[in-house]
Amino acid sequence: MSISDLPTLNASLNGIAAILLLSGLILIRSGRRQAHRRCMISAFACSCVFLVTYVLHKILVRGVHTPLGAEGAILWMYRAMLISHVILAIAVVPLALITIRRGLSEQFDKHRKIARIAWPIWMYVSVTGVLIYFMLYRWFPAVPHP
Repeated sequence: MSISDLPTLNASLNGIAAILLLSGLILIRSGRRQAHRRCMISAFACSCVFLVTYVLHKILVRGVHTPLGAEGAILWMYRAMLISHVILAIAVVPLALITIRRGLSEQFDKHRKIARIAWPIWMYVSVTGVLIYFMLYRWFPAVPHP
């Protein structure tokens, strides 16, 4: 694996986390508490591995950001998505930790209350992480200027 493979790995981890989050929601709504618990812990693990590999990538590229090769409305939509993604990614860390702690300690009323806030934010961050990857590396990669 090389440095250039890390963004694809990160997008994959975000995508897997999103699938696990959705599965966890479906499972708890159908009353399958243990399966829900496994999905949510797995989603958290994917997000943790993502965070480590994301930071590793930033260290290895010395903080250089990847430019978007788009202009106009697409660039503005990308920027709005990126800003909201970053802000909510910061917010979801403590929310997810509190939510998981409350679930594991069987404080289900408190768990449910915060999960209603944490889940949609976490899902948004996971899905927009994948979209940001596709925009940067697949749909609108920057063309190097001579």
